[in-house]
Amino acid sequence: MDWERVLNFGPAEVFGLDIGSSAVKIIRLHKDDGGYAVTAAAIANIAAGKDDDDFGRDNSDLMEINTIRAIQECLEFAQIQTKLVVCSVCGPQIAVRDFRFPLLPHGEIEPAVMLEATQSCPFNVKDGAIDYQLIPVNENETSGVLVAATNAVLKNKINLLQEASLDCVMMDIDGLALLNCFNACERREAGRPTSVLNVGSSYTNLAIIGSNNWPFIRDVAYAGNDITEEIANEKNISKESVKRALFSDSAEAPVELHDSLEKACWKLTADVTKTLRYYTAQEKTTLAEKIYVCGGFALAKGFVEILNSQLPAEAVLWNPFDKLRCDTGLGHRGTMQKNALQKSGPALTVAAGLAMRSI
Repeated sequence: MDWERVLNFGPAEVFGLDIGSSAVKIIRLHKDDGGYAVTAAAIANIAAGKDDDDFGRDNSDLMEINTIRAIQECLEFAQIQTKLVVCSVCGPQIAVRDFRFPLLPHGEIEPAVMLEATQSCPFNVKDGAIDYQLIPVNENETSGVLVAATNAVLKNKINLLQEASLDCVMMDIDGLALLNCFNACERREAGRPTSVLNVGSSYTNLAIIGSNNWPFIRDVAYAGNDITEEIANEKNISKESVKRALFSDSAEAPVELHDSLEKACWKLTADVTKTLRYYTAQEKTTLAEKIYVCGGFALAKGFVEILNSQLPAEAVLWNPFDKLRCDTGLGHRGTMQKNALQKSGPALTVAAGLAMRSI
């Protein structure tokens, strides 16, 4: 299944924008006969504290203001002029489900998909948006994948974009963007599923693409912030101190945190392992030999090595920009963008997958 083309609005220049809970990431790509080339890239942290101008604002308003500031900082740094953006959502308010029906006439497919969504989604689909993609398997079935998201999560993301003076031309799912990026950058092993694990601050996305090209997406509400908090509580130190130790540029590994990091990862790896075993049982397939790990927390010192020791398959750090050409221009700004891709590339994976959407 080619996830690159879902909607068709005619040719247009767009960029991928991944709005997380702790950082904003932007990627713009150009595609030619040689594949994809990065033409702009930026990443900006979302400030947690207040400025003097923010006095009296509540936390939700402050988070929105700081997120918009981070978006604008990225746009300015990347020198992106277009307002057309592809964004994404994840979490418990989205669902990705496959469906298989006896062969249906065209006019009966959408009502059948809506009924399937009503029965399989963990929220009231009447308060959400639903889309689907047919994936032909044989002549006797109507089959495909449906995606549903609540109006609340979509509205929150779109409001942010509008406040930043951007026009969202497509809303995607983090897990599907991961698979989109992987398919463009890597060669999948024939006959085996491929697993991509994106560990962010608030959510961990597990995206699997089977040998039959069907996607499986699961978002886990245990990620970097939870791991950091567990370590901070055990060591009786601040979360900021934990982050400095895990993400410091110092060549010295935070040995004093290794045991605590290992303990804090068990909940995540147990959940991921359970999901992988569920998937293999449902699909009657084997485990992937490798789990490609990305996301901002994947850059924490020792994290991927711990995942490798706890998960049932080899965990490797994945930077898609090792395979993508970089054409961000000459000069100091272009050099900084290239350095960002080399250093923080795993954190920009969802943004890259979004930028690969054809509009």
